[in-house]
Amino acid sequence: MPTLILVRHGRSTANTAGVLAGRTPGVALDERGAAQAAALPARLAGVPLAAVVASPLLRCRETVAPLLAARPELSSYTDERIGECHYGDWTGRKLTELADEPLWETVQRHPSAAAFPGGESLRAVQARAVDAVREWNERIEREHGEHAVYLMCTHGDPIKAVVADALGLHLDHFQRITADPCSVTAVRYTRLRPYLLRLGDTGDLAGLAPAEPAREEGHSEDAAVGGGAGAP
Repeated sequence: MPTLILVRHGRSTANTAGVLAGRTPGVALDERGAAQAAALPARLAGVPLAAVVASPLLRCRETVAPLLAARPELSSYTDERIGECHYGDWTGRKLTELADEPLWETVQRHPSAAAFPGGESLRAVQARAVDAVREWNERIEREHGEHAVYLMCTHGDPIKAVVADALGLHLDHFQRITADPCSVTAVRYTRLRPYLLRLGDTGDLAGLAPAEPAREEGHSEDAAVGGGAGAP
């Protein structure tokens, strides 16, 4: 099955203001976020991409715009299911204020029980994001082959939820995972299990190019005993 590259959007004006943007329309990248997005094509230059799928929110569309401009042949799509969590009444509020809410501790310590007032639960976020990934995996493999690589540009909580699922972690552990602005997390899916190839990477990504099929060292879906040799 394909390799999925998850990119969190670049730093936004809400990030710098310390505001929970949620699904607020019109939240754009700030100056640093725009620079992060501009650097993404070079970081991914060695990785053949089959497609780009983005959250419909502006900050994600701005993040992938330089990549799509650099690779006009790439097919691009939007998918509501990888959109930001619907934070409901928490949307637009300062994070410093929200830290005093009783629900905050639940979000931190028992997120599987957290449902935002007037919004959605974190369980729902994980379910829709994982469903989207599974369906896109099937589509990308069908259209581009089992060794294809594709990119999703989304938000922090959906990325953490997808990673938790890939690692077989309960959602209550997903706050142990981080995804900085414009960081790259990569998951290679196989028939038997996913493999986490990168987590929150902000550096060079050439090692994500598909490797030659495994030969004497074992089946391509097997874990590398001893840790493996890494990228050539």
